[in-house]
Amino acid sequence: MNSQLEEKVNQKIKEVTGKSEEIHMIINSLGNLMTHSGSFAYGIAIGRLYNSFYYQCRRILKRNPTDEEFSEFLEMLGKKQKEILDALGLD
Repeated sequence: MNSQLEEKVNQKIKEVTGKSEEIHMIINSLGNLMTHSGSFAYGIAIGRLYNSFYYQCRRILKRNPTDEEFSEFLEMLGKKQKEILDALGLD
């Protein structure tokens, strides 16, 4: 993966894990609709990270991510999964 892109994704992971309170506020605002709030919180975090990854590819590389870059992004998420879950209080 492009080093600039990797750096930006890592920054976004830190940002998302540092703002877990926002994710919990979204879940709480939905009230009884959420029966599996842990899965939903993790989904929000991953959605934010995917959006950032895609945006940064377009901004830095001036193109959509390749399949290989997407695979590397998924590998990065796998390595950071515990960090993300811990930040969300879902360990």
